[in-house]
Amino acid sequence: MKIAVINFSGNVGKSTVARHLLAPRMKGAEIIPVESINSDGSEDEAIRGKQFGELQEALALMDDAVIDIGASNVEDFINKMTQYKRSHEDFDFFVIPTVAKSKQQRDTISTIDALSEIGVPAKKIRVVFNMLETDETPERVFPGLFEYAASAKNFTLRPDAVIHMNDIYGKLKGAGHSIKDILEDQTDFKEKIKTAADSAEKLQYAQLLSIKRLAEGVSDELDAVFKTLLK
Repeated sequence: MKIAVINFSGNVGKSTVARHLLAPRMKGAEIIPVESINSDGSEDEAIRGKQFGELQEALALMDDAVIDIGASNVEDFINKMTQYKRSHEDFDFFVIPTVAKSKQQRDTISTIDALSEIGVPAKKIRVVFNMLETDETPERVFPGLFEYAASAKNFTLRPDAVIHMNDIYGKLKGAGHSIKDILEDQTDFKEKIKTAADSAEKLQYAQLLSIKRLAEGVSDELDAVFKTLLK
């Protein structure tokens, strides 16, 4: 399965969705970033949107992949799919994370329209409601998007595809491991705290224990989101 994570807007959690929701639930999936400039200012290990031909060749050799398209490259990426006829057929799904802010919601609709205009069918365009508070519902926060879905019918909306706010995403931002990595770590942090040499070491293990507990809680939610999003 090959999935593109895309939105004209930044700050909607595309990388979070790619890294923590999608890739860990796809067998051996590699995450390919499409971004001109990485967060550290470098261009290493990133494919520019203009290198679309090379990306197509790479995808042809993979069974499972998640393409994380940076906001600055979305327009170019879509333009390239227009030039490379039927190239959108290489993707099983286009996942569009969205958040409550008005601009991001407008950009979400623009992204849906752009994909639809180049021939991506409604069944392949999926929306993830990201960063919702636990007492919020998508219907209340995104009424315009639900109205648009009912009238345009050019994408697939799953009201249960919701990722709630959770401290773990902030704690893991910039870290070199995913929620899956944390869950697979068999370290007994309680024992480590007991045997730690000093208070600083105890605090370090206490923080890791806290993150592990957060990971256990959020993993169940992400399992459910993945299942409903792609069914």
